[in-house]
Amino acid sequence: MSTASEQSYEHIIVTHPAPRVALVTLNRPKALNALCNALIAELNTAFKALDRDDNVGAIVLTGNEKAFAAGADIKEMKDKTFAEVYKHDFIRSWSEMTQVTKPIIAAVRGYALGGGCELAMMADIIYAADTATFGQPEIKLGIIPGAGGTQRLPRLIGRSRAMELILTGRNFSAQEAYSWGMVARLFPSTRVVEEAVSTAEQIGKVGGLAVKAAKEAINLGEEMGLGEGVKFERRLFHGLFSTADQKEGMAAFAEKRKAQFKHE
Repeated sequence: MSTASEQSYEHIIVTHPAPRVALVTLNRPKALNALCNALIAELNTAFKALDRDDNVGAIVLTGNEKAFAAGADIKEMKDKTFAEVYKHDFIRSWSEMTQVTKPIIAAVRGYALGGGCELAMMADIIYAADTATFGQPEIKLGIIPGAGGTQRLPRLIGRSRAMELILTGRNFSAQEAYSWGMVARLFPSTRVVEEAVSTAEQIGKVGGLAVKAAKEAINLGEEMGLGEGVKFERRLFHGLFSTADQKEGMAAFAEKRKAQFKHE
């Protein structure tokens, strides 16, 4: 079975810049990384392969200095009809990265607009260049966000802010996104990918099963009440006591040495 990095892609590039880290780079520079069905299909194929790869602990997703992704490819969709998009559930596949069990860090430079903004919000962590620009401008095209923008943006920045941004289509800065809690950290454009890879490498060094459980607890907890979420968290916590990494991690702490996790 070939790995994601061994496969040949037209619209993305997969590399491994650090131990247990995969870097997925959107590669449609002439179109400012506009999202098309072919790119999304490649992205989903790569993510599924990386999720199965025991040598990968975390994934970084990025674009280029001009654009993380400047939106969906409008030329591809402008002539579609309601019957066509409804029958084939158009852009449903664009959300498949949310099923990846390993952490994904979006390293955003340049424009992250429309589908690009939605793609960044599907990641678990967003790092942004201090010059990056976000936005959901679909309203200006006579449509609304269709890949989770109306659902994820209010959860990340609050209902009132999200309502204003989606209804006006106004772009917003990386500084605003950071101050609202949407972006975890800001960096100069020349450092944002490097910093994301560094964080991914740190994640890759700790126990992989615990990382998977933590991501699952946080994501499912958002859909539960507090009491149910705490109970679910506790069950995952209990389950980790059956892993070799729990034994090694606690033994290493007691013995004042560095843990050697095997991710099992």
